[in-house]
Formats: sequence, C-alpha cells, structure tokens
Amino acid sequence: MPTLRLRVLPDRFVLAHDPGATFPEDDEWVALVRAPEGLTVLRHASPWGGDGERWAGFYAEPHGLDVPGVLASLLGPLADASVPVFVASTFHADLVLVPQDRLEGAVDALRDAGHAVAVP
Repeated sequence: MPTLRLRVLPDRFVLAHDPGATFPEDDEWVALVRAPEGLTVLRHASPWGGDGERWAGFYAEPHGLDVPGVLASLLGPLADASVPVFVASTFHADLVLVPQDRLEGAVDALRDAGHAVAVP
C-alpha cells in the first residue's frame, strides 16, 4: 500500500441527498453523484451554520489512476478506527471526508498507518 502526504482542507463540507433531482438548482456545489436512488450533493458548509452535519476533508497529492491501493491505504485505517467516510474521487486524487467531530481520531489513525498529515 502506498504511503501518502495528505492535507486537511481548511473548508468544511455538508452532504445532501435529493431523491428526485437530476441537477441542483444552484451552482454552489463542490461535487455531484447521480445514482439510481437520486442525487448526492457535496457543498461547502456555510460559515453561519444551519446546513447539516459538518465534514472535514483529507486530500492527497495528485497520483495517477494506475497506482493501486491508494484509496484502500486510507480507508482501511479509518475503518479500523471506526471513522465513517464519504469519498469523492477526481481524476487526480481522492477527497476523503470524515465527520468534523471525528477529525482528530482520523488524523491519528492515518498517521499511525504511516501517512504524513498536515493540519492547518
């Protein structure tokens, strides 16, 4: 499994699920995933609160799509530490979200697994 250099993003995120939508009504989203059960929308959390559970994001240095085990090297230690995750993958890397109140434990689990984690 690869060892990664990760950074915790300074932003916080919220997730929403809309079973009837095919596209959000606004353009304030970060990522969209359309599946048979509806649309999942990832947005930046409002600094004023009130828009749901906050998630913190880990982002790794870009890597090729041909590098095996990258996501497994992150998800395994988080699962072993009982930290829930939501993942949004890009062409270059993966955005691994954990509940904001579990961030400290997630950082510890990833560091214990050998990853370098920078926290702002």
